[in-house]
Amino acid sequence: MPTVLCIGGTRFIGRATVSEFREHGYDVILCNRGRHSNPFVDDPAIEHVTCDRRNDEQLRVVADSVDPDVVLDLVAYYPRDVRVATDVFDTVDAYVFVSSGDAYGEHRVPKREGEAALEPCTTEEATDDTPETYGKRKAEGDREVFAAAEGGVRAMSVRPTIVYGPHDYTGRLDYWLARVDNHDRVVVPGDGTSLHQLAYVGDVASALRVVAEEGQAGEAYNVGDRHAPAMAELLELLAAACDRDVETVYAGARELAPDLRLDDFPLYNDQPHLLSTEKLRGLGWEWTPHATALEATVAEHRESDRNGSDRGPRRDVEEDIIDRLGM
Repeated sequence: MPTVLCIGGTRFIGRATVSEFREHGYDVILCNRGRHSNPFVDDPAIEHVTCDRRNDEQLRVVADSVDPDVVLDLVAYYPRDVRVATDVFDTVDAYVFVSSGDAYGEHRVPKREGEAALEPCTTEEATDDTPETYGKRKAEGDREVFAAAEGGVRAMSVRPTIVYGPHDYTGRLDYWLARVDNHDRVVVPGDGTSLHQLAYVGDVASALRVVAEEGQAGEAYNVGDRHAPAMAELLELLAAACDRDVETVYAGARELAPDLRLDDFPLYNDQPHLLSTEKLRGLGWEWTPHATALEATVAEHRESDRNGSDRGPRRDVEEDIIDRLGM
């Protein structure tokens, strides 16, 4: 069976990706520093090698000892990470870099690979570690993929938008799930038309597999849900998944002031963010309908201790707004 080396692999996207490749008959080896608990520790079929991916020599030792067929780079956050990895693993059948929809620097609806311009990235930004340069660094990582492909490496990029699903440690969707699951009235910023396309984690994992198997060297592939609900519809989908009847209370900038801003709420976006997935679907990729994806997401959310409370406004502040609006 083909051997897949997952650089990362123990959290969220990595966890779903390991399961995806195992289910399709691949041997999987995790490659990371071992600082996070390994959810596959009891599975003898999944090996683990300890390595600091930013230590070039350690990475070369792994390449020589494992000799993988496929490399999935789940934790490349700097352009140098991609440049070194595509050099170290230059003979693999496929190297797939997990980029981001944030790599796009041009507002277009939808954003298509090869059409919407990528973010620029200066030398200083390429080594910066702040959230403000995240998209720029991912864009430069994409350029490293393209350069490696020109040099003969079968290197490709996958660009997911905001990812959700079981084991999502970011808490972005947990915030809304906790509100819907525990309260009868929920404050929605604006008029409910804010749109930020999401991507189910299982679909990101399957995209990585499909691209590794069918993708073209030097190409990038967007990943996102085929249907992108605006925030009001997203809350309806969450309520249905939680089997709850929830009243949404819309509050614009005036109603939120002075305590809150619209963008204090997770997933709020003042411009629609939508990625075309036509190119990925051309490889045979399929998406998971919301009802199925959210059923699994809600089940794991309820088993976890996450409520996303640090990702958005406090409930008492929201209740004050609801009271002011006479709801």
